[in-house]
Amino acid sequence: MISGVLIPARDLLLFAVAALVMVLTPGPNMLYLVSRSLCQGWSAAVVSLFGVAVGFIFHLLIAAGGLTAVFLAIPYAYDVLKFAGALYLFWLAWQAVRPGAPTVFQTRELPPDSRARLFAMGFVTNALNPKIAVFYLSIFTQFLHPERGSVFLQSLVLGCTQIAISFSVNLAIIFAASRIAAWFAGRPLWVRVQRWFMGTVLAGLGLKLALSERR
Repeated sequence: MISGVLIPARDLLLFAVAALVMVLTPGPNMLYLVSRSLCQGWSAAVVSLFGVAVGFIFHLLIAAGGLTAVFLAIPYAYDVLKFAGALYLFWLAWQAVRPGAPTVFQTRELPPDSRARLFAMGFVTNALNPKIAVFYLSIFTQFLHPERGSVFLQSLVLGCTQIAISFSVNLAIIFAASRIAAWFAGRPLWVRVQRWFMGTVLAGLGLKLALSERR
């Protein structure tokens, strides 16, 4: 079991929580998928989601190879990426709670598209998503331990975990998009609760990352 050797169950569980929080934080991927589901139906959104998944693989392969090279070439690269990741998490926390912050329920009108275009738009939306790029390049660092073995293989285990969580959560959101939007539309208090919950969790993850010891 690769994950059992390279990444302890406790670390993998903590990473899964971080990945879950990230996917539940409104961003380009979620906004696009919900908008697509509401405008063209869940089947169109599912096609787009597969494009998003391929975008995750694109980010993962670049990050896995890059982090392996960086850790081998620059001894203090972990510190740089660690603090960059912590600052980004704090920024995401502020974006979640700031007045006028966007929510997943602020959708936009989208014209019907072919399946090929839906897949391509899902891929491009994710491939150009800065939140995912920063997540792979910085948040990964607190879970990678070169002394445990191949950083590349550790990155693949973490990346596959993140992709599985993101795909599953987004799929559930796609199927429930209309009901979720209608439920929150009449309950602004719960929208604020969702924002502050996400902001608090993101800030906590940022603090943990900033205080983690250099390996």
